[in-house]
Parts: sequence; C-alpha cells; structure tokens
Amino acid sequence: MTTCDETTRAAEAPGQAPPRALPRRTTLLFALAGAVAVANVYFAQPLLATLSQDFGIGAGTVGAVVTLTQVGYGLGLFFIVPLGDLIDRKRLITVQLLLLALALTAVGLAGTAPVLLIAMTLMGFLAVVTQSLVVFAASLAGPAQRGRVVGLVTSGVVIGILLARTASGLLADLASWRAVYLTSAVLTLVLTLALHHELPRTTAPRPALGYGRLLRSTLTLFTEERVFRHRALLALLVFAAFSTLWSCVALPLSEPPQSLTHTAIGAFGLVGAAGALAAAPAGRLHDRGFAQRTTGTALALLVVSWLPLAFTRHSLWALAVGAIVLDLAVQAVHVTNQSLLYGLRPDAGGRLIGGYMVFYSIGSATGALASTTVYAAAGWGAVCLLGAAISATALILWAVTRARPSDTA
Repeated sequence: MTTCDETTRAAEAPGQAPPRALPRRTTLLFALAGAVAVANVYFAQPLLATLSQDFGIGAGTVGAVVTLTQVGYGLGLFFIVPLGDLIDRKRLITVQLLLLALALTAVGLAGTAPVLLIAMTLMGFLAVVTQSLVVFAASLAGPAQRGRVVGLVTSGVVIGILLARTASGLLADLASWRAVYLTSAVLTLVLTLALHHELPRTTAPRPALGYGRLLRSTLTLFTEERVFRHRALLALLVFAAFSTLWSCVALPLSEPPQSLTHTAIGAFGLVGAAGALAAAPAGRLHDRGFAQRTTGTALALLVVSWLPLAFTRHSLWALAVGAIVLDLAVQAVHVTNQSLLYGLRPDAGGRLIGGYMVFYSIGSATGALASTTVYAAAGWGAVCLLGAAISATALILWAVTRARPSDTA
C-alpha cells in the first residue's frame, strides 16, 4: 500500500524541477478572490423570505433560487473548470471574472422572477472561477506545500461562503437586497485588475486534446480513479448536509419565537466562519499523510453536529455550537479531498477538481431544495433528521471504502 505522500510524489512529472514556493502574498490574493467569487452563490440564503415576498415565490419553492444557482455552478464546473488544463489559466480566470461581474449586475437589476432565476443560474455558472483559482494555486505549489496552500485558499473560500450571509443580511437591512449583488459586481471588477497584475502566465505543456475530448476525459477519469469516485461521493453527501442547514436556517430564525432581522440571521455566518479554521490544519495533516484519519474524525463530528442544531428554535447558542462543529467537519473533509485529488494527476488537476466539484454542487442543490421542502411540510425537527441521515450516510460510505486495502486515500 502506498501512502498519500507517495501517491503525490509519483504523480509529479519526471524530470521537472520542483515548483518554487508560492509567495504568501499571492496565496492570500487567491484566497480573497475565491472568497468574493464564491460568496455570490450564497448571498441569497438569508434573503429567501424577502425574495419570496418581492417576487411572489411560495415558501415551499423559494429554495429554487439557491438550487438554480447551484445547478449553474455544477454546469460551470463541468464545462469551464476543465479548460484550465487546456488554455492559460490566467486568461481563463480574467475572462470569467469579467463575465461574472456582468451576471451580478443582471441579478441586481432583475425585475421579474424569471429574469432573477435566469440571472442567478448564469451567476452560478460563472462563479466556478473559485475552483479555477484553487486549481491554479495547487499547480503553482510544490507537492510538499500543496496541502497547506490548498488549505489557505480554501480558508478564504470558506470565509466567503459563510460571511456571505452576514454581508448580504447587513446590506439588505441598510439598503436593499439589490445592493448586495451590485456591490459584489464592483468588488469583482477590482479583483480582476489585481489578479491580472499578480498572476503569472502558465507555460507548462498542455494536452493535445480538443474541447470535446477534454470533457469526455473527465468522465474517463471518474471510471479509472477509485479515489476520485469515493471522494466525489463524499463531497455530494457532506455538502448536501451543509446546504441542508444553511439554505433553510433563515426560515425558522425569521419566524417566532426568534423573529430575527436579516442582519441577525446573517451574523450566524460569523459563527460558522470558524469552520475556516479547519482548512489549513487539514491541509497540513494531508501533507503529513493523515488524510484518512482526518476524514473519519470530521465525518463523525458532522453526524454529532445535528444534535445541538435540533434545538435551534429554543436556543441560539445551540445553533452556534452546532454550526461551528458542522462547518469545521465539512471543511476538513473538503480540503483533504481536494489535496488528494490534485496529487493523483497534476496534469489533469482542472478536470479532477472540476469533476469533484460537480458532485459538491449536486449535493448543495439537493440539500437546498430538500431542506426547504421538508421544512414546509414537517418543520425544523424533520430538517435536522434529514441532515443527520445524510451525514451518517457519508460516514458509512467512508468506513466501507476505507476498509478496501487497495484504496490508498
């Protein structure tokens, strides 16, 4: 059996000089850009009640706003992120960010529900620039620091995901929900200029593939790489659990007995942002060869997190504790997954991470729609049972695949 580190070393192309250490300034810029880009996907979560009222969308179906954004994200993961293996990643990222700014403007100016939903889908499609940034950072880092770099960039992404709720709730109360998306469009343009100045052009050899063959090769990798399949399925389940909480929690918090404002609901993103603390340590544990142990521990914590979350209606402290544990667990699994996958085939990093994140998006979309539907039918307790069941399934999947002696990751 090979270790995770041996798998990574074997995947490096022979004869190539090891990459230089990625400057911390560049790593932090990757993290900031990833945070801003991914936040767009989650801005709507604390705004669901307002969007339901403004556009006449029923409480049982308003989760479609989040779901369609995730559908767009999933399509972008399959059709855009793999392009980084074929063309210059700096150019790809710059174009994506410019188009994302346009999509954000369309969301902010939407006047009808169909226009809103279409613009949200396009926004999700282009927000996959987040994953292009993760893959680019991983490609610039040497194998000895890859887990740490991926962990730091993912920390930024996690902070963006969770603080998105705080920022959108605050801006919605101070101005309007439209200000959330128009402000993000401006920030996206600023970051586009910064990245264009800072990021290097890539000179590594590119595969002699057409676009169609490139996409087909993603499916081929899924059939060939057992670790890819297992980690992709784990991503689907853990992010379904993640979305089950964060796509639905605004609904009980906005109702009696809590009756919180947008700002107060969004503030729980500050609590959940503690999950970012797990990203960098999980990356370092991967670099030391403890990927499996980290995954198993994190999945056990994910199951446990739903116990305090079940008391959300009666105690905001219970919500805070449960959210911290859930986010720590999800991000530890996520960083470990990405670090393992890039190490499998660095030449196919875009396809591996893009394909993996398709499952992330499917899980997020499924969790968003399922949780709001279950909440409308049976209340918050049933939502927590759903989240616990999804989390337990992920733990069982890990235990079963871990037992296979040929599975090295």
